[in-house]
Amino acid sequence: MNTKQTPEEKRRLEKVINKSYDVIEKSDYISRDLSWLKFDERVLDQARDIRRNIFDRLKFLAITASNLDEFFTIRVGSLYNYIDYGKERTDYSGLRELPFKKTLMAATQSFVSETQRLYNEELFPEFVENGFRVVGLNDLNDEEMEQVLDYFNRTIYPMLTPMVFDHTHTFPSLLGKTLIFGVVTKSEGERTESNINESRKISFVQIPQNLKRFYVVEREEEVLFLPIEEIIRHEIWKLYKNVEIESVALFRITRNGDFDVVEHEDSETDFIDEIKKKIKDRRLGRVTRIEMENGCSEWMLQMMLKRWKLEKNDIFFSSTLIDFTAFWQIIKHTELKSRQNIQKASVPALGQLTQKPEHIFETMKQGDILLHHPFNNFEPVLQLLEQAAEDPQVLAIKITLYRISKHSRIAEALLHAAENGKHVSVLFEVKARFDEENNIREALRLQKAGCFVIYGIPGLKTHTKLLQVIRNEGDRVKSYAHLSSGNYNEDTAKLYTDIGLLTTDEVLTRDISEFFNVITGHSQPHSYERLITAPRDMRKRLVEMIQHEAANAKAGLPSGICLKINSLQDKITIDELYKASQAGVKIQLIVRGICCLRPQRKGLSENITVRSIVGDFLEHTRIYYFHNNGEPKVYGGSADVMVRSFDRRIESLFEIYGVQVKQQAIHILDWNLKDNVNAYTMQEDGSFKHCASPAECGVEAFDIHKKFFEVSMADVMEAKLFQEEEIIEEEVSTEV
Repeated sequence: MNTKQTPEEKRRLEKVINKSYDVIEKSDYISRDLSWLKFDERVLDQARDIRRNIFDRLKFLAITASNLDEFFTIRVGSLYNYIDYGKERTDYSGLRELPFKKTLMAATQSFVSETQRLYNEELFPEFVENGFRVVGLNDLNDEEMEQVLDYFNRTIYPMLTPMVFDHTHTFPSLLGKTLIFGVVTKSEGERTESNINESRKISFVQIPQNLKRFYVVEREEEVLFLPIEEIIRHEIWKLYKNVEIESVALFRITRNGDFDVVEHEDSETDFIDEIKKKIKDRRLGRVTRIEMENGCSEWMLQMMLKRWKLEKNDIFFSSTLIDFTAFWQIIKHTELKSRQNIQKASVPALGQLTQKPEHIFETMKQGDILLHHPFNNFEPVLQLLEQAAEDPQVLAIKITLYRISKHSRIAEALLHAAENGKHVSVLFEVKARFDEENNIREALRLQKAGCFVIYGIPGLKTHTKLLQVIRNEGDRVKSYAHLSSGNYNEDTAKLYTDIGLLTTDEVLTRDISEFFNVITGHSQPHSYERLITAPRDMRKRLVEMIQHEAANAKAGLPSGICLKINSLQDKITIDELYKASQAGVKIQLIVRGICCLRPQRKGLSENITVRSIVGDFLEHTRIYYFHNNGEPKVYGGSADVMVRSFDRRIESLFEIYGVQVKQQAIHILDWNLKDNVNAYTMQEDGSFKHCASPAECGVEAFDIHKKFFEVSMADVMEAKLFQEEEIIEEEVSTEV
């Protein structure tokens, strides 16, 4: 078996792919996984951008690699859950499991080839002029080489463990997303054509994950980054003394990490144990991809394919470094970044929140505050918790946590609150993918400190972002709340765009209290006034608002829909958007990542446009806007338009009700629609076209990742999504 595709195999594969794309083109829906790859292509486009410095370009290349790791761990892993167990699945594209997998792998192979070309031909040549290089051992002088060998002997060598596989040794359990050497050795004695394979042995040497990828050599004029695998390759003979080494090849595997947890309602301990077991199972899940350097042993590779039940197109050969996530070490070492991490709370509605508020409770009483991160500092949210922890008038704190930072001020504030005698309720979602271990550890720490910790609801993942502080103010008990589209994570708040609402509105805080009773107890309120929740009624409510816009359009009334979300995948909602488009509703969608809706198809979606914003910050904000005949309904929250959001998660959307904060949300949407630097427009075939550069069009550049730092009240007031509407009346104050 030759692991390289023969010309005939290539022709057969091309025939399958061409037939698959004929099916895909006829579908009214875009494949979720193919759409995901299109998103990573837009991220890769940032690495191509010659206007960026080399460190930013490397950053985006590293992000594409990290994204692709998750893609093979979860999305391809999920596909194998169908293939391996003979379960049927028809993708949104109309393809069944096997032809879809061939199509997906072909698209991924093309993408990976482009990442390698970009690195080799465009990025690598720029390293020298920027004061650093990625080098081999031959680039070192004698003194540097001596230091490297000393590092190997003292630090690396004692950590290496060759694991042999032959008729007396079982195949070792190799870790996913780890660099591994496959070493083929030969036994002593006479070898003939018939026994040559019997004389061979294969063994594996895993490079320890706690070693930095690059050994760094500091010179006066430059910094050298030596890949650690090249040191080990040079010295690997020390692990095989008196044995002939036939070949040495570096590779990396990805394993299936898509798992469901069997939850036990009657035992919290069983549930945590089940999570821990699944984390271990993920480390040994079925292999979904092999990344292999060129020139490897065909015999070894054939054995791997047979062992892991993979095909030739599951191998991704590399002509350069394997695993571009390694570039984070270079980026952090240089400490050079193009983007300033200075955050200004410049939106006028913040008023005195431009600095750390000394009395957050008094500030919040003055009216709703809409925070837009990272352009507004996350500090007010942290201050709300930290002041609540120390304030003797605060009785209770309730919060939902999904992902928190490693050294979290959020967690510390909750610990202090419990120590100070507050009643602290924390719904900690320990099923947050890839954060399970950290969340379990932090949840146990909070529990030991006296917090009332709930580990989620059986069968559902708690994704909503809510915080409530209950304060005794003498004549009454008052509720202060924060609702958000993003996590309670002060680190990602500097990198992700999100909105958060600080409010004391009695209607909304009453809804929040009811919702907390639902997710921590057994309450079932009849209705919420300003919350829409899942899995209770979110899809139903959104569909009703879409249908209302369609009815207005048919009646000749003004109508319009604008959604800013991360992903659009739910077929029921997509079908309603199609119907609304056919009824004449103008629909503007701003979808960062996956979009399964096909825009601009004649007779189906001619009134729907889709754009994606990809730039310096990760777009994470969710805002839902419905024209409502000139009296807009605007919602923010944690949910995307996905089946999992509606059916398998605890989610919430909150109405942005106050006149001024509503106008701020509209302003965010308006500027997202005006961006001509970071924006891509989705085509009818599912591809994305970068907006023509401002220079080409002769217009001024409008980059929202810069403009939002400079926003004025006049900008906010002028924002308008649809020409027919007059959203803000004279009663809105222009004062800060």
